[in-house]
Amino acid sequence: MSNSDQAYLQTRVTAMSVRLLDAPALAALAQLDLQALAERLQLEPILDEQLSPRVKARAVEQTLLQRLLADLVVLTRPMAAAERGLLLAWARKYALFNLKTLIRGKLHALDQAHIRENLYELPARVRLPHQELYRAENVAELLRVLERGPLRVIARQARESYEQHRDAFVLEAAVDQRYYAELARQGNQLRGAEAPAIQYLIGSVLDRINVLWLLRFRFAFGFSPSEAFYQLVPSKRLLHRDRLLSLANIDGFDEVLAAMPAPLSSALAGSPSIIEVQRRVGVMLIDECRRTLKRGRSGVARALAYLILREHDLHRLYALIQGRLLGLPQEVIDIAVELAEPHCPSGIAVAA
Repeated sequence: MSNSDQAYLQTRVTAMSVRLLDAPALAALAQLDLQALAERLQLEPILDEQLSPRVKARAVEQTLLQRLLADLVVLTRPMAAAERGLLLAWARKYALFNLKTLIRGKLHALDQAHIRENLYELPARVRLPHQELYRAENVAELLRVLERGPLRVIARQARESYEQHRDAFVLEAAVDQRYYAELARQGNQLRGAEAPAIQYLIGSVLDRINVLWLLRFRFAFGFSPSEAFYQLVPSKRLLHRDRLLSLANIDGFDEVLAAMPAPLSSALAGSPSIIEVQRRVGVMLIDECRRTLKRGRSGVARALAYLILREHDLHRLYALIQGRLLGLPQEVIDIAVELAEPHCPSGIAVAA
């Protein structure tokens, strides 16, 4: 990137960062009714009385995603090919969400209309070749079609896993694992002064997902140490290969948390469940992104940090609107949008 492109990117990121929500802004939005939310956020579909709550929620989700992807287009415009490819690789998670929807549709023999209404609308750079995929007779053929495009590595490993195990869970786990492995690979290929900052942030993303996957595979799904380790994607930050191998061989949930490197060990100490671990590592990643956005010198790292924070905000807005559409109590909505600590609100029934 030229100096002028760097300056343009830094200016763009700084200008766009004013869209991010701080706690007071989110708290103010959380007090609004649907009419006021629709006006404030320009989300007219939620006021259409002819639409069901499910259709309204889906329309809102699509609209919020389009705003995130519009930011992505603007930020990648001045980038060199390698940096642009990295951010597009990050955004391809939404193409993989569509892939999982298509796979489930094939496995359960759903009609194309039902599948289509559950797909995200994506720009050309990250979307799947849907028409070809619809015509595929089965999951293996669907993945072979994808092997001809930019997701070839992910598709090939997913197909091989499916043909070996014929298990939908194993297939989706392979898709997720290759997505993060490709993100790590593209980050590691970067060179120049900005590369360390970008790789550090990607390492934070990988550390978060590795903590969650390790605990889920070992203690929720009962994977052996070797099976769990195979699913992980080593980070160049905290959870590198040797450390993950050591953690995967520990048998107790609390013991794994205690063996985590600092600052993970102190942040996760006393977590009673994987859900609480997920919340805490999520907070750590968001804090890291905020530090990068505020004090980072790399325009590309700041752009990625902004996109992660923007995505986080849009998820919270979606949770707020969905809570209003479903008529949930304010206590529950405040927990969903992270304005209150998770607990069981009074008056809410809990299944035994």
